[in-house]
Amino acid sequence: MKSRTKVTSSLRQASAALTRAAGSNPATPLCHNAAAPGMRPLTAAAQPHRRHLHDQPPRRSGAPSNPAMSFPCVDALESRSATLRQQAAAASASQTRTDSTSSGPEPSYTVGATQIFHSNNPLLLDHGGRLVEFDIAYETWGEMNADRTNVILLHTGLSASSHAHSTAANPQPGWWEKFIGPGLALDTNKYFVICTNVIGGCYGSTGPSSIDPSDGKRYATRFPLLTITDMVRAQFRLLDHLGVEKLHASVGSSMGGMQSLAAAVAFPERVGRIVSISACARSHPYSIAMRYVQRKAILNDPNWNRGYYYGQIPPHVGMKLAREIATITYRSGPEWEQRFGRRRADKDKPPALCPDFLVETYLDHAGEKFCLTYDPNSLIYVSKAMDLFDLGRENQVAIRAKRAEREKALREGGGQGGYQQDACSLTLPDTPYEEQPEHHEEFERDGLGFGGSSFGSGGSNYSGPGQKPPADLVAGLSVLWDHPVLVMGVASDILFPAWQQREIAEALRMAGNRNVAHYELSEEQSLFGHDTFLLDVKNVGGMVRNFLG
Repeated sequence: MKSRTKVTSSLRQASAALTRAAGSNPATPLCHNAAAPGMRPLTAAAQPHRRHLHDQPPRRSGAPSNPAMSFPCVDALESRSATLRQQAAAASASQTRTDSTSSGPEPSYTVGATQIFHSNNPLLLDHGGRLVEFDIAYETWGEMNADRTNVILLHTGLSASSHAHSTAANPQPGWWEKFIGPGLALDTNKYFVICTNVIGGCYGSTGPSSIDPSDGKRYATRFPLLTITDMVRAQFRLLDHLGVEKLHASVGSSMGGMQSLAAAVAFPERVGRIVSISACARSHPYSIAMRYVQRKAILNDPNWNRGYYYGQIPPHVGMKLAREIATITYRSGPEWEQRFGRRRADKDKPPALCPDFLVETYLDHAGEKFCLTYDPNSLIYVSKAMDLFDLGRENQVAIRAKRAEREKALREGGGQGGYQQDACSLTLPDTPYEEQPEHHEEFERDGLGFGGSSFGSGGSNYSGPGQKPPADLVAGLSVLWDHPVLVMGVASDILFPAWQQREIAEALRMAGNRNVAHYELSEEQSLFGHDTFLLDVKNVGGMVRNFLG
């Protein structure tokens, strides 16, 4: 008993000595498991509870541990919002506003002088909407011959205007300046070239920012849903006006390549040759997804206001982000590796959360240039038309039936004929998407992996590298069995991968067409990705010139 008392006393003395040592020299590391001379070390359970030094409350000096980050990129957006808000207030103070047509801080979206074709004949659209009248802005180059057989209709990409080349009325360089002219791809010594701004756009043709003649207010999101074929049918109204019965060629790249095919499918007897560059015959999941997130960026901008921002602050923040996303899809990784690498804008400055790497500053600049030069609602509507694009037979039959039903309703009911805009609005499914194991097994069996599927209600209809086009698409393109067609793709294109152009060419050949010329530029020939059609005068321009003759 006495020995136990001595041991306990010794432990207390040792513990007290350790505590005094810690207090007098806190920098000295302590081992709390260390035993006094001749003693066994204490187990963790037996050690008395005491607070470690790092458990002590921090001493507050009143100053933060680190300075706050600066965000000049956010400051710039807020500054632009403030400027636009001031402009809106000034416009409101200077005039009495009676409706939504009054001008405000949003830009006019004009790109210079154009010709305007006005149609008073209503245009019934594929998904039930109607334009009681509409305008088509267009520009021309070259001379139309006496029998009007040398006409080329040049189709635009998503956000392009009709200004493909400079004119006397508008000497600014156009978006295809080096491809149009004497001896060039579209040789104006031979051909009369017409380029239009599509309906739904904002560069002179009727779109969401236009005035609805029925009530004198801007359409905004009362504008009806569009399809690529709707755009083409409006263009052929212009051709009727100009007395053009048949085109020498329908030419386009990107969305223009979709229109080029759609024009020939809708009016096969009125199109001679077809040129489709970096496009597809039906939109695929990846490009649909990329356009979806661009629209989402705009819709999530509070200034979008469900499309009713005219006369107020436009959704410039969402538009900037949408353009940055789009720019990523327009170029290629290998090009950016060579162009930017991992270089920073200023290596002598510390890293920043705002644009810092050169590639970030490039994207930021692309967004800045675009955010106030194109109508956000136009981007929403035109990009959705691209998503809906499908030249398969089943879709064509369904659309024609829907339009015929709508025409009948208008004849019998007059006015709206029972049409409701809500009928064109998509709703979220009741249950979220879930992976389908049976499709995974199918792709694994075929060696396709899980990344390229396209699902419909009838199961897999995947068509990709090494796969034959679906029979439905072959049937849909069968009306082009005798048309000379030039199809071009670019290996570095990630938005419209080269296999999608191979799908067009193969589907046409399977439909019996023996006049299909298909070319694919390798990465060695072009690293510019989807934008190759804007930049490669030698390869793209040369092939187009040779094909047109």
